[in-house]
Amino acid sequence: MPTPEEDAEINRGIAADPDNPEWTSEDMARARPFPELVAQKRMGRPPKENPKEQVSVRYDADILAAFRATGEGWQTRMNDALRTYLAEHPLEEAHGQ
Repeated sequence: MPTPEEDAEINRGIAADPDNPEWTSEDMARARPFPELVAQKRMGRPPKENPKEQVSVRYDADILAAFRATGEGWQTRMNDALRTYLAEHPLEEAHGQ
């Protein structure tokens, strides 16, 4: 625990900090709980128009090694390769759902 002298020094530092003024009763009246603020404002990145879906899939080790060997962005290139395959080999409804 700080001594009374240390406590007084801490309080003087707080009072002198222009970036952290002491709250007034008006400030306290305007304050809202954090969950209330989060509900009003979406945090983080804006949602993507076409978001990717996370799945767990098993591929042969040599296939993964080949894509990983191409360096950073290999997952995107793998996705593009699958997209190209689908464009060149349209799936019949019987193979779908």
